[in-house]
Amino acid sequence: MRLWEHLSHCLRIHWRILNLNNKEAKLRIIPLGGLEQIGMNITAFEYGDSIIVVDCGLSFPDDDMLGIDLVIPDVTYLNENIDKVEAFVITHGHEDHIGALPYVLRTVNVPIYATRLTMGLIERKLEEHDILESVERHVVNFEDKVKLGAFEVEFIKTNHSIVDAAALAIYSPAGTIVHTGDFKVDYTPVYGDSINLQRFAELGHQGVLALMCDSTNAERQGFTFSERTVGRTIDGIFQDNVDRRIIIATFASNVDRVQQIINSAYKYGRKVVLEGRSMGNIIETAQNLGCINIPDNTLIPIDLLKDYPPEKTAIITTGSQGESMAALSRMASDSHKKIVIDSNDVIVFSSHPIPGNEKPVTKTINALLSKGAEVIFQDAHVSGHACQEEIKLIYTLVQPLHAIPVHGEYKHLKAQANLLRELGYDKDRIHILRSGDVLEFNGTEANVVERIETKDVLVDGLGIGDVGNVVLRDRQILSANGIIVVAAAIDKGSREFVCMPEIVTRGFIYVKESDDIMEEMQDILVDTVDEIMEHNVVDITKMRSMIRDALSSYIWNKMERRPMIMPIIMEV
Repeated sequence: MRLWEHLSHCLRIHWRILNLNNKEAKLRIIPLGGLEQIGMNITAFEYGDSIIVVDCGLSFPDDDMLGIDLVIPDVTYLNENIDKVEAFVITHGHEDHIGALPYVLRTVNVPIYATRLTMGLIERKLEEHDILESVERHVVNFEDKVKLGAFEVEFIKTNHSIVDAAALAIYSPAGTIVHTGDFKVDYTPVYGDSINLQRFAELGHQGVLALMCDSTNAERQGFTFSERTVGRTIDGIFQDNVDRRIIIATFASNVDRVQQIINSAYKYGRKVVLEGRSMGNIIETAQNLGCINIPDNTLIPIDLLKDYPPEKTAIITTGSQGESMAALSRMASDSHKKIVIDSNDVIVFSSHPIPGNEKPVTKTINALLSKGAEVIFQDAHVSGHACQEEIKLIYTLVQPLHAIPVHGEYKHLKAQANLLRELGYDKDRIHILRSGDVLEFNGTEANVVERIETKDVLVDGLGIGDVGNVVLRDRQILSANGIIVVAAAIDKGSREFVCMPEIVTRGFIYVKESDDIMEEMQDILVDTVDEIMEHNVVDITKMRSMIRDALSSYIWNKMERRPMIMPIIMEV
């Protein structure tokens, strides 16, 4: 067996060498998610017999995805080409870039390469899913280069709203691709060094085939403010509210933001509680890796909150996006077991609503205001994404032959394309892709040559991909119009009804106040049963269909509603 494995390994290496020397081999970029949407970022890079995958993120369900917990990318293409897949290369530790890894690694189990904090957050996820020991992991430093089949990948220091974010220089026989990841240009970051603009310029001087650039803020003019500007705002809030408890909601992954809140709390002699499971996990990981500096005796467990005067405490919490189960939302709805909001609280939303979250955020704010608390939701946040002038700067430094806007909805991708036209790029050098497009490079030319089918894979509890469009449609019908269950029994031998069917409804009408409708539906059933018997229908499937059609027609004509109708016929 070992001899056969050795021969297979040698044959694979030989095949790779042939592909690297084969002038027919072409570089292909295949986004499997993350385009025309916010989240679920994952892109495959393929050359000959090698595939590397940049990021593996999730997105959160739309309002019509009832009961769905998460949405992850369709990696069928990777499964079909598993022998080619070399590794996952991760740009940073946000959920929309790492959140799908525990699910995808179950079938595409290849090594992961990431920087220090990013890997720390990934390892927590893998441990929770009990697959940590089965996954090969490699922590890389900035400026490190990793050889992966036909590719070599260099990690470049950038700034973002999480520590240890990286851009990637992806070297291939066809040329160099630069992928910015999520980034901004912050000359005064809270932690670590500023973005390595010099390296971007060096790559531009060497020649770059294509640049894949973050488009999230491509509609916004100017520069993104430094994270330190938020620190000054937060410090002012502490200074102005020395006699009030302060509760600040922010993204758990924004370690620099949490650092600045802790700095101000410590400055004004307050104890700090970290509330929310993800908040505690991420800050603990960052603290263990030295990515955040928390003064001794500053953090206290939530159980000790009652031992300190409210004005001597500060709470950093999750829930800035109005998530129903997050800590701040539970405080707003009086369902939090240990924190009660009162009129002496100042609550700060240190974030902007993600598109689509405006309604739940407003609902949370209104609930907090109704309790008499003061709510601050302006000037306490800066973005982690580059605005127009920073995007222009990166393109000016890198000078790519081709431009591929990434990370964002179509309007964001289009906004970056418009910027590029201002910079002198011809439209045939700007490629706005959709998830599933295969962009192939042939020398200095690039074209979409085919399309790979991609779809959303829905995670519902422990089920992965077992809920599809049909199930979602049923859930939507149930949520909108309710269900009618018709229970009946037939004699196994004679196929005659033993008794008249019974009707049970849920979410359709309130039975006690709708006797006339229930009686009319019962009459419809009597007529339908007579019809079944008259025509000697013996097939149960046909019986169900006749009952369903008769009730559906009556209910639509009577009420213009279409509840789910489920006839259950048992043989006795």
